[in-house]
Amino acid sequence: MLYKEVAPDFLFVVFPHQFRFSGLTFAYFPHYVKMKLEDDISTSKGVRIVVRDDIIKFLAYLKAEKGLSDNTSFAYDNDLSQLAKFVEEQAVKNGAIPSWTSFSRQDMMRYLLDLSDKKYAATTRARKLAAARSFFKFLVTEGTLKEDPTQNMESLNVGRSLPKPISINQVKALLEQPKKSTTPEAKRDEAMLQLLYASGMRVSELISLNVEDVNTIDGDVRVFGKGHKERIIPIHQQAGTVVAEYVGNARPQLAHNKGEKAMFLNRRGERLTRQGFWQILKQYAKQAGLTVPVTPHTLRHSFATHMLSGGADLRAVQELLGHANISTTQVYTHLTTEHIRRSYEKAHPRAK
Repeated sequence: MLYKEVAPDFLFVVFPHQFRFSGLTFAYFPHYVKMKLEDDISTSKGVRIVVRDDIIKFLAYLKAEKGLSDNTSFAYDNDLSQLAKFVEEQAVKNGAIPSWTSFSRQDMMRYLLDLSDKKYAATTRARKLAAARSFFKFLVTEGTLKEDPTQNMESLNVGRSLPKPISINQVKALLEQPKKSTTPEAKRDEAMLQLLYASGMRVSELISLNVEDVNTIDGDVRVFGKGHKERIIPIHQQAGTVVAEYVGNARPQLAHNKGEKAMFLNRRGERLTRQGFWQILKQYAKQAGLTVPVTPHTLRHSFATHMLSGGADLRAVQELLGHANISTTQVYTHLTTEHIRRSYEKAHPRAK
């Protein structure tokens, strides 16, 4: 690992191309990280870099060995960087050198209490603990640590929150909004919303689509989900027609580079981002007069709930959604059961 000072309080860090883990050599692109050094840290400038270097090795291992998506890697990076910051802050308070080797089980408990004091939700704290658990297991296997500070630490007990779908009428109102404009962007937006509700794919999967992944003639779309697992999802004719119109007429007006493979493009002719889609969705939800919260996952939740309400097989919905475990899909059955119960209580003469 190399580093050089490029300003009085900044380091420009270049991490190596390779590292070894369990006898295997992993190659990855060099990371260039601009790190701000706190004025009150009197320890060596390389200390914080070493803490960060272990995280980058772990992320490279996950990418190469587990095939995690960029979004998942980013989530791990965010959670572990927050933990690293806590380690550094505690070291400064104690006049010690920040390192993972000196991080104990008691320190981990302090970190979780710190998250609780900062009002982080239980689900968020549970996720951050899970990320730390995987990271420390990696460091133990690699030989950096002798003991895992999270070993035998119970997972945080959090109840599974039910997905929040919107009604069929609300979906219809949302899908109608892009039709009010004839711009290339509006045609793109209509194709995205139609495709999401027709397939139930994740937003990350939607924006990762290339033109060749969507077959509007046969009516299916090829999706690469978590772990880069491929699945083929059928789409109905109405959605296929809208997507075909976008590809044939609107997309060429957005594509500045004829070699661009991305299906959905922004105004600069580049692949649309998740954040860009989120802004588009919020705009249409507001125009549709939806008062309920609408997130990038709303149409996916609505797809699953409406499919099951319409009599679709649970296993089939599991395959369409790309869930590894049927238990994840079963969450949606609670919503359909509640719908049946409300209909029963409304209609049965003895239930009133």
